[in-house]
Amino acid sequence: MQIGDLARDSGKTVRAIHLYEELDLLRPAARSKGRYRLYNRDALVRIRWIGKLQDMGFSLTDIQSVVRDWEEARTAPRAMVRMREVYARKLEETRAHLKRLHELEHEIIASLAYLDTCDVCEPHRLLAACRSCDHHEPTTTVPELVDGFSRFEGAGSAAGASQSGFEGSPRFDGAQRPLELPRMKRSNA
Repeated sequence: MQIGDLARDSGKTVRAIHLYEELDLLRPAARSKGRYRLYNRDALVRIRWIGKLQDMGFSLTDIQSVVRDWEEARTAPRAMVRMREVYARKLEETRAHLKRLHELEHEIIASLAYLDTCDVCEPHRLLAACRSCDHHEPTTTVPELVDGFSRFEGAGSAAGASQSGFEGSPRFDGAQRPLELPRMKRSNA
């Protein structure tokens, strides 16, 4: 097959295949009389292998090193031991990454559940009131993805709300419109 066919079948661009050749990760099986590169089905397997290594986090330079180590091993048992070490290390990294993603998934789910109660908040309630929200049980743990917003030091923080006399419920003027709280000066500390 020619390079265009290989690109189509592999989902890679012709330029990517040329790059793999430049990096000595892929070699054409032959050349036609018109000097076109010709590839066999092994090239498709090789390109998919390169893609899987990239999915595992290997750069093309890393893949060059893997190929070089493979070729320098000279014996099959030695080559297999080296590849097993590489894959075992990647499996460990992948499992650690999956664990972090799983923890993040739980944090996002908890944050969404917590934020679902925020739509019942009075429209006139100021953002500073969120630090002393009375829509949640006092024992409710605020997810860090939510709590991180309110931990920012400066205007609108819980300290700013307390210092202004605002304690979680809005103050109204005589016409029952919420009063705007004075803006707090930011400390440069």
